[in-house]
Amino acid sequence: MTLTLHVDGDRWRAHLRRTVEEMPGIAPVVKGNGYGFTPGRLARRAAWLGVDTIAVGTYEELPEVADRYDGSLLVLTPWRPFSPAVDPALHRRVVHTVSRLDDVAALAERQPGARVVLERMTSMRRHGLGRHDLWEASEQMRRSRLRPEGVALHLPLTRGRHLPEVRRLMEDVVGAGLARLPVWVSHLTPSELGTLRAEYPDVTFRPRTGTALWLGDRGALRVTARVLDVHAVERGDEYGYRSRTAPRGGHLLVVSGGTAHGIGLEAPTGDLSARSRAATLARGGLDAAGLARSPFWIGGRQRLFAEPPHMQASMLLVPQGAAVPAVGDEVDVRVRYTTTSFDAVVVS
Repeated sequence: MTLTLHVDGDRWRAHLRRTVEEMPGIAPVVKGNGYGFTPGRLARRAAWLGVDTIAVGTYEELPEVADRYDGSLLVLTPWRPFSPAVDPALHRRVVHTVSRLDDVAALAERQPGARVVLERMTSMRRHGLGRHDLWEASEQMRRSRLRPEGVALHLPLTRGRHLPEVRRLMEDVVGAGLARLPVWVSHLTPSELGTLRAEYPDVTFRPRTGTALWLGDRGALRVTARVLDVHAVERGDEYGYRSRTAPRGGHLLVVSGGTAHGIGLEAPTGDLSARSRAATLARGGLDAAGLARSPFWIGGRQRLFAEPPHMQASMLLVPQGAAVPAVGDEVDVRVRYTTTSFDAVVVS
């Protein structure tokens, strides 16, 4: 029972090297499920790439990567007084993000000498210091025993439209006397980074990059599931946990991959285009009929779930006349890598 991520190793590694060359100073992001690869595997790959810093999402993720990578560890989630204590053995390697004025003094008291990046609020409006708080935090840092490591700008996903906002925010960075430190940025294109480096030649921009690095060449990646069972059904035959009846004759396929892997679980979409809305309405019609499209593709077609996926397997409907794979065959699966856990990752 294997849901497998297959990686064309040569092609993937070439893409990683190319991305690092195009984005000098890159800090690979290694967080969550490791973009499907697992954080430990990506930490080892970051060491292979020779970068001096990787970024993790939370303090809880530090142990899994710390013994697989020996450089600096930037924690993206801002520090809070209730954040988990960092292993003293990692104090010299961990770089904390601070996004509230109150936390500057609290962290200085809790861990004198801690390495700190100040996060400036952006149009994301998730975490960050306002202009005046950034100035005050900079002054507090100078009076404290904290080690300033730069300013962080976490920008929206909109590609190619960030330069006006970054220029405005850089005025605050310069005004706070922080321009001599690195500016850690997210979601900027290599072209945007090049423009900023030309406009601010004395500033070191450090891109924090995850998706564009690890998943930037989707052609190097393929996901498959194993066919576990095949059952012929006639219209009206009962099946599944919920005793549903087959809407037409065909076959029931049982394939590896279920809710424990993230199959059938999806995050809300941020796409508000007319095409996306039409697709949402179409899915709603299928749901109303007790049907839903699965991420499994058989015979070049995206097949329907026969019922909601089980924990470690899914049941699919394949209509009469369609090609039916045999038990043991592999079928393609199209998933969101950041929400899927694979049984195996095979790198050629």
